[in-house]
Amino acid sequence: MAEPGITDARFLLANERTFLAYVRTALALQVAGLGVLQFLTAGSTGLREALGVALIGVGSYVGGAGFLRCRQAERDIRAGRELAATPVRGLTAAVVVVVPLVVGVLIALT
Repeated sequence: MAEPGITDARFLLANERTFLAYVRTALALQVAGLGVLQFLTAGSTGLREALGVALIGVGSYVGGAGFLRCRQAERDIRAGRELAATPVRGLTAAVVVVVPLVVGVLIALT
């Protein structure tokens, strides 16, 4: 058990691992977007570009939001406060599920 006023390093390291997971997810989304832009040949060009740019944009958002969440969580951990909730998880899940589904249907219909 840590002494009062001293931050337990395990919490800070867990926060860092969470940040690295955000970075990994952001990079995966951005690379998927670049792959769509470069290699997807089915469907219309506008649809391909929209999906690619959307994935790159969401990846950039996730990376930035992960950084902000990590920074705020570290402040809260060091101050001994409860961690605040974040909408990043829900938004990311919704975009990753809905956008490819809609674009896949649109590609199939064209």
